[in-house]
Amino acid sequence: MNNIFPKLLVIGVGVLALTGLGIFIGMSLSSHSPDDMMPTSAANSGAGEVLYWYDPMFPQQRFDQPGKSPFMDMELVPRFANGGGSGTVLNIDPGAIQNLGMRTAPVTRGRLQRNAELSGVVVLNERLRNLVQTRATAFVERVWPLAAGDLVQAGAPLVELLVPDWVAAQHELLALQSSGQDALASAARERLLLLGMPAALLQEVERGNAVQNRYIVTAPITGVLQSVDVRPGMTLSAGQTLVIINGLETVWLDVAVPESLADSIRAEDRLIVEFAAYPGRNRQAQVSEVLPTLNAASRTLRARLELDNADGTLRPGLSARVLLAGQTEEDVLLVPTEAVLHTGRMTLVMVAEDEGHFRPQEVHIGGENGQQTIIVDGLREGEQVVVSGQFLLDSEAQLRGILPVAANGAMAPAAPASTTLSTAAAATGSTPAATTMADVVLHEADGRIEAIADGQVRLSHGDFPTLPMPGMTMSFTLANESVIAGFAVGDAVRIALRASDNGLVVERLTPLQTDNAPGVTP
Repeated sequence: MNNIFPKLLVIGVGVLALTGLGIFIGMSLSSHSPDDMMPTSAANSGAGEVLYWYDPMFPQQRFDQPGKSPFMDMELVPRFANGGGSGTVLNIDPGAIQNLGMRTAPVTRGRLQRNAELSGVVVLNERLRNLVQTRATAFVERVWPLAAGDLVQAGAPLVELLVPDWVAAQHELLALQSSGQDALASAARERLLLLGMPAALLQEVERGNAVQNRYIVTAPITGVLQSVDVRPGMTLSAGQTLVIINGLETVWLDVAVPESLADSIRAEDRLIVEFAAYPGRNRQAQVSEVLPTLNAASRTLRARLELDNADGTLRPGLSARVLLAGQTEEDVLLVPTEAVLHTGRMTLVMVAEDEGHFRPQEVHIGGENGQQTIIVDGLREGEQVVVSGQFLLDSEAQLRGILPVAANGAMAPAAPASTTLSTAAAATGSTPAATTMADVVLHEADGRIEAIADGQVRLSHGDFPTLPMPGMTMSFTLANESVIAGFAVGDAVRIALRASDNGLVVERLTPLQTDNAPGVTP
């Protein structure tokens, strides 16, 4: 018992000490201002007074306090008083660049490697297709048990025919031969050949001096039956097709080539082919032709490879993996594909100039292979482009109103406030009363005017049902000054926002009859 008391005393003192330390830490933290909680690079960079906070993904929206972005799962970024840029160059604090892990890469000159894995399917070589027809009116006496898809050998019997037109012509030939009228006999012989009698059967008639009124049609080549269009008892007219046979000595491999690789594959190129049915047995094949038509559904071209099939192992329908390895014929300017930004209106890269200076540059691009993209116009060899974090630079450039340099070296024109409004609406600075027009979409909510200054209005607003934007107080750009005409600070209004290339702008304000705007805390 005596030993327990000192231990309890020590534990109690320890608890009191930890409690006091916790209270001290809590008081220390609570005594710091929000600015002290900012990252060191921002707090010590000498950037000046914080004007507002913003989300780099939605730079047009401004917030009065730091915190979580309502659009993305990220913290809002401060905008400082002396952080503005002008002209065509964006200035970024070197400390911020380091914190963002921004990387650059040079513009290089070389040949774009086009390595791609394509898919192919074995199909019949249609140039080996044979149509077996009758040249005279005939009756089908017998059909051998055959069906489409069967493999037949050359000389195999197919159909037995009775050809009445041959009978009279044969009698005439034999009579002329027996009378020694050789010239007329030769003409009769020619007539039988024109009626479709095979030369071998005609010789048999002349040797045996006997009329043949039935004829067995045989397969002219070894191949697969595509169709069998006769049945016993049928009457056939001259020129009617009996069967269709496709040879198998060679087959085609149809390869689907994406249209982005259309200039990477040409006739006589040699490709590596591997069949799923025969793993490890790769073969090289030459492109016989690239067909001129494009499949509109799959957006692919069809390259045709002719493959030897003497052993009969390549069956129509087999799938194959085709490896395409090529490159552009001439040296071109190349940048990493990740450096290219597609805005929907133009294609940009961020050019890194001297320390902390970046310039948005419009470019015209060519093909790409997933890792590198061809630059047709807008950059020079050796320039450095940003390949990591460039979307934040683009957001900052939009925020500061920095226009990209066009590919021809001039200043790229700013996007119009709206390209979908009618001419009358654009002239008056307002949109039509109806908000369900197909060419304009307005997002509406109720709110209150908190401040008006410099082409902007700060609004306390409720939720926008058609936007991922909860109720808050923030600043918006006005479509033009006439939108705010007749309103004053404190007015309750119905807000109509329109999306533009420069973000959300206030297109229309309508006065509310209530004292307080619904959905907004006064």
